[in-house]
Amino acid sequence: MAADKPHMNLAVIGHIDHGKSTTVGRMMFETGAVPAHIIEAYRKEAESKGKATFEFAWVMDNLKEERERGITIDIAHKRFDTPKYYYTVVDCPGHRDFVKNMITGASQADAAILVVAAADGVMEQTKEHVFLSRTLGITQLIVAINKMDAVKYDEKRFNEVKKDLSDLVKMVGYKPEEIMFIPISSLNGVNIKTVGPETPWYKGMALIPALDTFKEPQKPTDKPLRVPIQDAYSISGIGTVPVGRVETGIMKKGMKIAFMPANKDGEVKSIEMHHEEIPQAVPGDNIGFNVRGIGKGDVRRGDVCGPIEAPPTVAEDFTAQIVVLQHPSAITVGYTPVFHCHTTQTACTFIELQKKLDPRSGQTKEENPTFLKTGDAAIVKIKPSKPMVIENVKELPQLGRFAIRDMGSTIAAGMCIAINKKQMR
Repeated sequence: MAADKPHMNLAVIGHIDHGKSTTVGRMMFETGAVPAHIIEAYRKEAESKGKATFEFAWVMDNLKEERERGITIDIAHKRFDTPKYYYTVVDCPGHRDFVKNMITGASQADAAILVVAAADGVMEQTKEHVFLSRTLGITQLIVAINKMDAVKYDEKRFNEVKKDLSDLVKMVGYKPEEIMFIPISSLNGVNIKTVGPETPWYKGMALIPALDTFKEPQKPTDKPLRVPIQDAYSISGIGTVPVGRVETGIMKKGMKIAFMPANKDGEVKSIEMHHEEIPQAVPGDNIGFNVRGIGKGDVRRGDVCGPIEAPPTVAEDFTAQIVVLQHPSAITVGYTPVFHCHTTQTACTFIELQKKLDPRSGQTKEENPTFLKTGDAAIVKIKPSKPMVIENVKELPQLGRFAIRDMGSTIAAGMCIAINKKQMR
């Protein structure tokens, strides 16, 4: 049963058209998560629309609009099992407009597969996705060099792409020697479940067995409790019931807690998960909890719950390292977009542009730049327009990362590296 195995969230990232959906579809087929007759039905439908090679991708893209456009849009959560883990695939679209979904997907992931087409090699989006994965805290990565059939399973081409990718991952702080580079053909099922005769020169593991080399994510139970609130319900006869996912620490019945920035205190009366009462909640648990001492409207989405002796940090202002993904003009001091951090969405103002960094090495390129544009990495100082909880990424990474959005698109991603705390009590 899947529930007995450790659970992993897997992001599948890479440039559009490099075969991410086909790879996911193929992994699901090979692990028995998608029955053969469904694939066969997809294949017939794909052929009738003149897209004969798309059947595995269609497992993922079962949204009508996507079929017609041939592009993956939403993050489709799919499940499959390996001998060791129970995986949920957070499919990250590769299309330019969909970087926001990529951020949402990657920020939930414990590990990632980067899919790169052998013929094309490293493309612009390959770089962006690798950089984002690292910024968003994905530490475990497997690189699948796909469409090897298109280069006749040529070892020389595989090695060229592997070298370029090794340079790229090294730039952002991964260690190439710790990453597996696997030649695959998702379409033909080569090196997915077992290593095939097509690549006699390849001595490593196939893709699915390689997934079991990932380390199980640590549950940060030793950190102070943090539960970003997704919603709070007022239930007559019971009281206020906040709902959220435990990110760090342990919540126990009877615990004295504080909600920030609401600055309200209470005591945990009971904790529920999947409609059952539980004595304690740990990281990864989605819970509802009944709080004594909290009134209607005291707590709302975006608040964070923590222990009274180590309450969530409210920032007067904070210093962040960001990477600008796309901006129509330039970011200057005074710019006030919306920061999405844990469950809060808060407008924040850039009050200082301190340094521009070389995104590859992290070295300072320019002190006090006058503006930042697409592709720039920088250290900046930010002031929230109203009290907001954010934590230092070194101490509580789960609450230290954020995406910056404006005009319906994601402008930048980043992490908080220092906080000037607001005195709340």
